[in-house]
Amino acid sequence: MGFCSGMATAQLTASSVSVRSLGSFEGLRPISTVRVSSFSSLSLRKGGLSLRSTRGLVVKAATTVAPKYTTLKPCGDRVLLKIKTAEEKTAGGILLPSTAQSKPQGGEVVAVGEGKKIGKTKVDISVKAGNQVVYSKYAGTELEFNGTNHLILKEDDIVGILETDDVKDLKPLNDRVLIKVAEAEQTTAGGLLLPEASKEKPSIGTVVAVGPGPLDEDEGKREPLSISPGNTVLFSKYAGNDLKGVDGSEYIALRASDVMAVIS
Repeated sequence: MGFCSGMATAQLTASSVSVRSLGSFEGLRPISTVRVSSFSSLSLRKGGLSLRSTRGLVVKAATTVAPKYTTLKPCGDRVLLKIKTAEEKTAGGILLPSTAQSKPQGGEVVAVGEGKKIGKTKVDISVKAGNQVVYSKYAGTELEFNGTNHLILKEDDIVGILETDDVKDLKPLNDRVLIKVAEAEQTTAGGLLLPEASKEKPSIGTVVAVGPGPLDEDEGKREPLSISPGNTVLFSKYAGNDLKGVDGSEYIALRASDVMAVIS
């Protein structure tokens, strides 16, 4: 027998396919579950082919920490977050299927590492336990710890601290910038009204807040950003995290390097 053991089972029915793989070692048990109830079945009948499809897709992947372990201390510049659950209903109270729920991007800091050393300088983590934060979409490793979904990630993958329910109050970290996106033009230069589908995603906005700047790799000191709140900027369309304020305004949080120009 090797150090790790694994088992995989697969079950096929007329309406679903499920695959569950389990692997374990001392303390951690990775679990990967895929349940697909959306697929097409092809059957041959007298007189032709029949194609039938159903909808619905659920994918879950996480690592479960064994219940006997009750403390998790991140190492280095890593941070442990308790993930906020996705909203299951629309503002009008309509129940959303799991496939329509957006991946949550917010969480509460549970524990932080000891920081990191840059040269001879010790740099502490810039967030602390209890902070409510927004993090990059696809960062970190998901853990099921103490029966709750957590995320362990690098401090640099945290976009900012948000202690209220309104995105405009986000305090960016490191080299992040919070921008209020300008509304897309709804007419052409000649006055022709544009249909919704043909509107370009706007890439101009006003800077609302900026982070303290990135760390200098030699001395571990912050390098202030050249962008300031109030600047109107041109930014990369597909960068950063798209966010929405309580009043419906569109915001984006991205790295300063994704700002292409200051315009006036």
